[in-house]
Amino acid sequence: MTPAARVAAAAEILDVILGGEPAEKALTGWARGSRYAGSKDRASVRDHVFQALRCMRSYAALGGGEDVTGRSLMLGAMRAEGADLAGIFSGEGHAPAPLSEDELAGGRAPEAGAEACDMPEWLWPALEAALGEGAAAEASLMRERADVFLRVNPLYGTVAEAQAALAEEGVVSEAHPLSEMALKVVEGARRVRLTHAFEDGLIELQDAASQAVVDWLPLEGAMRVLDYCAGGGGKSLAIAARSDAKIVATDIAPERMKDLPERATRAGASITVTSLEDLSAEDCFDFVLCDAPCSGSGAWRRSPAGKWQLTEERLIELCDTQVDVLKSASHHVSEAGQLAYVTCSLLRVENEDVVARFEALAPEWSCTAQQRWLPSAGGDGFFGAIFTRK
Repeated sequence: MTPAARVAAAAEILDVILGGEPAEKALTGWARGSRYAGSKDRASVRDHVFQALRCMRSYAALGGGEDVTGRSLMLGAMRAEGADLAGIFSGEGHAPAPLSEDELAGGRAPEAGAEACDMPEWLWPALEAALGEGAAAEASLMRERADVFLRVNPLYGTVAEAQAALAEEGVVSEAHPLSEMALKVVEGARRVRLTHAFEDGLIELQDAASQAVVDWLPLEGAMRVLDYCAGGGGKSLAIAARSDAKIVATDIAPERMKDLPERATRAGASITVTSLEDLSAEDCFDFVLCDAPCSGSGAWRRSPAGKWQLTEERLIELCDTQVDVLKSASHHVSEAGQLAYVTCSLLRVENEDVVARFEALAPEWSCTAQQRWLPSAGGDGFFGAIFTRK
């Protein structure tokens, strides 16, 4: 495929996504119907689509036109890149049709604030309330493609050994300051899952800030740990790599944990997977982690469609759910145990405000530590809080 044909394909896929189809499903559908597209073509088209989703508002402004379409977004993207518009929109072969006079005359610079930072207008005040003068800088980082991070499994080797093993198979990495076991991939990211280091459990894909959250958790002395909202189990695996505690993982949606037993076996970790219904049969835990459902605003450069799908009503529902999760999880903490609350959100309403709401509803609990990890540190945005009984 020519560069112009890739732009045309991205515009086509974006139209499907704008029509309500999930991004991954739209990309998969296109790939299945486009057998002529090679691996590099698919990767390039995917990059175009996700970058347009990250920068939807600013690209729409640059693209002009009253209606946002896949074509207008790709026109905005090409203007942002300073590309040769006539060369891309030539109509030759599989290239997009030539630009109309209105398209050539249209387009404007995005307005400062929510539009230039590619954030929903209704959400911008909440982001400013959480981050103050740093809101624009942190939001702008959400417009960039996220780095690929790995967590080295100390049960199987050192950081240096992992780097050497990866390099032999064409994956170049460098240590990252957010966590002592974190590696940032600088070359060969798409080969990671094909390496022996991955297959043998020496490394695991995990954001550096997510690793830093686990490093921060006060797990010393905990003999029994519960990962209450385990999801895929990334934090359970990271805890297992640094703790001898018995680890139990559960989630309200058990299907999210379906790959955890296999991942644990590969990593040499002992993790018990159980349902919420069976959790009542377990004794109380010394440490309970609630990596609660949230807006995901700290990880929107990885899942950019999320920021356009989030609504004010959904955010309120999420905050209520977060309080409910803390209340439920607190019943599984031993008398002298600790409760941790974690989100991958940048928003105060999901973080500090939820902490305050839980303390008001459960006065026997007190927040003893809080921490933020911002995208400017290199990884995703996270928040953590630790509770102990008074």
